[in-house]
Amino acid sequence: MAESGVVEIIGKPVQELLLNPQNLLKNYMYEEGGAGFRDALVPSQDDEHVPVLDLLLLSSPSTAQQELAKLRHALHSWGCFQAINHGMESSFLDKVREVSKQFFQLPEEEKQKCAREPKDAEGYGNDIIYSANQRLDWTDRIYLKVLPEDQRKFKFWPQKPHDFRSTVVHYTESIKLLSEVILKVMAKSLNLEEDCFLNECGERGDTFLRLNHYPPCPLPDHVLGLKTHADGSTITFLLQDKEVEGFQVLKDHKWFKVPIIPDALVINVGDQIEIMSNGIFRSPIHRAVVNAEKERLTVAMFLVPDSEKEIKPVDKLVKESRTALYKPVKNYVEIYLQYYQQGKRAIEAFKI
Repeated sequence: MAESGVVEIIGKPVQELLLNPQNLLKNYMYEEGGAGFRDALVPSQDDEHVPVLDLLLLSSPSTAQQELAKLRHALHSWGCFQAINHGMESSFLDKVREVSKQFFQLPEEEKQKCAREPKDAEGYGNDIIYSANQRLDWTDRIYLKVLPEDQRKFKFWPQKPHDFRSTVVHYTESIKLLSEVILKVMAKSLNLEEDCFLNECGERGDTFLRLNHYPPCPLPDHVLGLKTHADGSTITFLLQDKEVEGFQVLKDHKWFKVPIIPDALVINVGDQIEIMSNGIFRSPIHRAVVNAEKERLTVAMFLVPDSEKEIKPVDKLVKESRTALYKPVKNYVEIYLQYYQQGKRAIEAFKI
């Protein structure tokens, strides 16, 4: 999924940079950094909170219509929500976090056994560096293709901790089931057939897992864990760190903190659902900030359509009063990744 013909500049793991902070490269630094760089609003009113949706209420006939309206509003105004009562046990989510933490605590030589290859995002590493001036993220990560099953490359899956693989497979299965529920209720909230988005994504869609480790940063007011961006997915599931905040969403030109809710999953629309919904659902711009004293670990799961499937606004959402806002596109993720590393939004190229 990386750009062909590009010679990659190999970067060091962020954890290694910490051992010698004076070597903090200018590529991590933002000129606009300084006091207030990481600031975000702490919501003071209900309408300033990232909405919280109870999935049990969405599935109950007596409350479904009210919750569907809430879901539509959440995805139009915020592009994301926090899902509670999603069916995954607290102890299991803790296990997912734990295997991630255990991996990042391993010696570097052990982690390098599943290091990604040049120009390929899959495996252990950090940003693919296309140019010497590229802005880098203060994070190390494992990036794995977890679905379809026959496309898993186990050479990139850590051997330690010993239960890493079984935990990731279980989590993948749980997210797959949940994603089908979410895509169905998203379609119903727009008065579409409930399988509409599932069909638009195709039977052979891909799912990617990304375990993010944000080490403490000596210059947190000048560096970002993840640069400002929107996702190239259909939908993204984020399991936040249990204690350390850092995820922020841009709404109405203001940054808002996304608070930690125990066991909630943050679910956000990606660019490809924004295109399918003809702009009714909005792919939110977001970022991750870093902390001077504490590490932060998150687990993100990205669902993307079959790369051969043409993504375009759903026919029923294109009317005289709302013409098609986006051109059709195939293999959006490959285009997206190149724009992302340049700090640009790929979706802008497909607006009509």
